[in-house]
Amino acid sequence: MKTVIIGVIGADVHAVGNKIIDYVLSQNGYNVVNIGVLSTQEDFINAAIETSAQAILISSLYGHGEMDCRYMREKCDEAGLENIKLYVGGNIVVGKQDFTEVEKRFKDMGFDRVYPPGVKIEDALAHLKEDIGI
Repeated sequence: MKTVIIGVIGADVHAVGNKIIDYVLSQNGYNVVNIGVLSTQEDFINAAIETSAQAILISSLYGHGEMDCRYMREKCDEAGLENIKLYVGGNIVVGKQDFTEVEKRFKDMGFDRVYPPGVKIEDALAHLKEDIGI
């Protein structure tokens, strides 16, 4: 069974979407390790190491995801997680910004998939199946 780490990064306590993501992924055959809200990069990385996870899915709704996610890929690589897939989604930047630009910035930071506010978890699920299988 493929293991994925999910959680809400930074000083963010938005838990409803996190629970929905957990439910949908679990129902679709993934072993979901939900580290919850108010999570640091290190929390995600440590959970991924402990469970031999194939992907980390980061949610952020309070708008500071760009700051909270900076250097995540480098920290994963340093921890021996060079091949882990990194996903991020939600309200990940402050204010209304062109999503094409936002996506480029996060991909430049090493994220494999970047989702705008309001995306359906089924879209990410399709990408997850494509990226790591089931």
